[in-house]
Amino acid sequence: MDRSTRTDIVYNYGTFEFDDPSFYSKFIRGKLLYFLSQENFADFQYDYQMDNRGIDEQVLHLDCKQLEEIQHFLFNNLQANNKYYKYDFLLDNCTTRLRDIIEPRADTSMRTVDIPEARGMTFRNAIHFYLDKGGMYWSKLGIDLLLGKKIDKKMTSREAMFLPEFLEKGLDSTTVKGNYLVKTKDFPVTKAETDGDGESVFTPTLVFSLFALVIFLLGLSRSSQVQKTLHILDIILFLVIGLLGCLITFMWFGTDHRDTGDNLNILWAWPTHIVAAVMLIFRKKIPPNYFLAYSIVTLIIMISWPFLPQQLNPSIVPILAIAAWRSWKKTKGLA
Repeated sequence: MDRSTRTDIVYNYGTFEFDDPSFYSKFIRGKLLYFLSQENFADFQYDYQMDNRGIDEQVLHLDCKQLEEIQHFLFNNLQANNKYYKYDFLLDNCTTRLRDIIEPRADTSMRTVDIPEARGMTFRNAIHFYLDKGGMYWSKLGIDLLLGKKIDKKMTSREAMFLPEFLEKGLDSTTVKGNYLVKTKDFPVTKAETDGDGESVFTPTLVFSLFALVIFLLGLSRSSQVQKTLHILDIILFLVIGLLGCLITFMWFGTDHRDTGDNLNILWAWPTHIVAAVMLIFRKKIPPNYFLAYSIVTLIIMISWPFLPQQLNPSIVPILAIAAWRSWKKTKGLA
């Protein structure tokens, strides 16, 4: 709030043009530009109330000169030539931008104590911490499938501030000339408790376990009708794995995203499974060594799971187990 002009403006670095016809293409390829926008705090507060999202307000202990510098920086950043930036999920996002504005304009004695909740965490752990709180297990799976081992690096407290909650905790512990940077705190909007009503019981682990169990039970039957059904499920299984492998490969080599490379999920999500699935559709003979190799590799992944340099999502274990078993059956020429 600027009392001299009687204005209360929110500056938001998390804005993007959703109406852009190329939005999805740019988003997937890592070319989507975010930009700084502004709106009245009353409107901002209303939107958060309607979405049942909380607002925590921190009033910073800064002098008039420092506040003017920040205000002038924001005014300049709002200019058309300055407001756009290349969004980076971990290193340059709408949260880290706030940290990067405050740090150089505060006193050089500014010190931030380690954030206890983030101590020893990797970037992936931090993302899990955020998603688990919201029961967003499918989002967690998607992130674990598409982001590679670069995000399994341990964070510093400063790096942890890429998440809003850790930025807030970091600023709470920051001191300038012996005084806490955060002078006062307020909570203009408090998120209403929902008792987990928005959380689905159909988690990835449950869904994949049921799918694997169905295939396993069908595999025990010698009924010709059951075997036809199993053949269709095998095609679906290998086709989905192959498509995922193609997506991982594209995100690794075909986009500007820095965190989707070096993805060890490619060890089990073979893009060539698309060809195998098509050959199964037309009942073409597939070299048995192909499925033998896949079965062995998948088993090695499951055995070496705790020692891999990338943390894989545990909900895919049922898929790996059933894919290894069905591949071994294909090696033996069995349905």
